[in-house]
Amino acid sequence: MFDAFYRSGASVFGGGHVVLPLLQAEVVAPGWVATESFLAGYGVAHAVPGPLFTFAAYLGAVMGPPPNGAAGASIALIAIFLPRLLLVYGMLPFCDALRVRSTAQAAMRGTNAAVVGILGAALYNPVRTSAVLALAGFLLLTVWKMPPWIVVVLLAAGVIVLDLA
Repeated sequence: MFDAFYRSGASVFGGGHVVLPLLQAEVVAPGWVATESFLAGYGVAHAVPGPLFTFAAYLGAVMGPPPNGAAGASIALIAIFLPRLLLVYGMLPFCDALRVRSTAQAAMRGTNAAVVGILGAALYNPVRTSAVLALAGFLLLTVWKMPPWIVVVLLAAGVIVLDLA
């Protein structure tokens, strides 16, 4: 478990949403967390302040195999933050020297461009259905001025239809 979250944290650059496909591959694919629980936690992570990495604590808590609960949440949270913490403290002495090198600047620009592609993957998988339904709900409310209760019923029906497909 520590390894799965540590590798996800070590592979992330740019922001929390980049970690979504990595975490999904690490916890949903082996059956540690159900897809529904993964998406529910992702939704809740947007309702609370703080970085999306705290989503890892939720995943550690709801995992099927032990350790889970408070111990799993603690392990997952420490493991996902540890690579970044080690990188920051390890690189501090070299930051000023790297900033002036054109090759380091080019590498950072390339990495930033790659993050855009990873964010696109995070939107498509695992939350593509949610994104489509969210866009449909937004359009129904703002463009077609439908009553909110009808939009909720239509989106719930959409979730049922898409889950059956």
